[in-house]
Amino acid sequence: MTAKELAKLLGVSQTAVSFALNGKDGVSTQTRNRIREAAQKYGFETPKETVANQSTGTIYLIYYQKSGMLFPILPFSTEVSEGVDAACAAAGYRVHILHVHHQEQLLQHLEEIGSSEKDGIILFGTDMVEEDFMPLAFQKAPMVMLDNHFISTKVDTVSINNIDSAYLATNYMIKKRLQMPGYLRSSYPIRNFDERREGFERALVHNGYSKSQYIHHELAASIDGAYADMLAILSGKEKLATCYFADNDSIALGAMKAFKEKGYRIPEDVAFIGFDDIELSEYTEPGLTTVHVPKRYMGMIAAQRLLSIIGKKDYYPVNIQITTNLVIRKSI
Repeated sequence: MTAKELAKLLGVSQTAVSFALNGKDGVSTQTRNRIREAAQKYGFETPKETVANQSTGTIYLIYYQKSGMLFPILPFSTEVSEGVDAACAAAGYRVHILHVHHQEQLLQHLEEIGSSEKDGIILFGTDMVEEDFMPLAFQKAPMVMLDNHFISTKVDTVSINNIDSAYLATNYMIKKRLQMPGYLRSSYPIRNFDERREGFERALVHNGYSKSQYIHHELAASIDGAYADMLAILSGKEKLATCYFADNDSIALGAMKAFKEKGYRIPEDVAFIGFDDIELSEYTEPGLTTVHVPKRYMGMIAAQRLLSIIGKKDYYPVNIQITTNLVIRKSI
């Protein structure tokens, strides 16, 4: 039985299952006990608590939340953490999670971590820009950057292959709808979204469309925010497309809700493709076609790479790009 199946059986989220089985805060005692009892009953393999006691070192998983806006709308961060936990536990390492909100705080933590030969850092830097990272370039502890990449800095990175993923999703939409798609752009800029727009525009050009003429709307990067912004657009006189690629699932789901409220049929009148494959995408009506990111695998790869360089004096940084799959549902 998988965590997803256990969550569905109990009527709880996969996140709740993960928190309960890994002894993390975030679920009630009653829910935690119910999940653990069901896991034991159905033969679900729970994490072995003895591993932490045999730890040979510590991996610091640092979430850099510069804006305070982005991470609350990134449900995949929990699954990434699970992957990090799994890889580190297998190697006998503890994982210590830190949340920082500005560069000075991050530098302070790095100084406190020091240069132990047993420890390393995974920096979840989704909304970092290059200027944020430059002061970190000479820190001593081994580090892997997760979900971002800067071409001028020599650091190991594990990121999503956004350009190819967005290209393939957009190309599928064009072949399916036989029309130029529109773009639902996040009002909050990050590198991931820039790369997804690049892939979207490449697909337009490949199919004979002009990348300067497509319809685009700028929406908040959360479900509620995108819904409110799209309602305002639908109440105005902006030109609309009959199908849209969105920077992420939250934007797509918020826009879908607004269109449905205004009487549009999905996918008959307007179609959508999102990105990330968050849990809600499968259960909305209609189900959202989206780009599935193997989030847990990303975390595992980042941890495995970090563990492989701890203690090494000479190695060359690598940029690992994680491929994705297009999950076809009923929104197109």
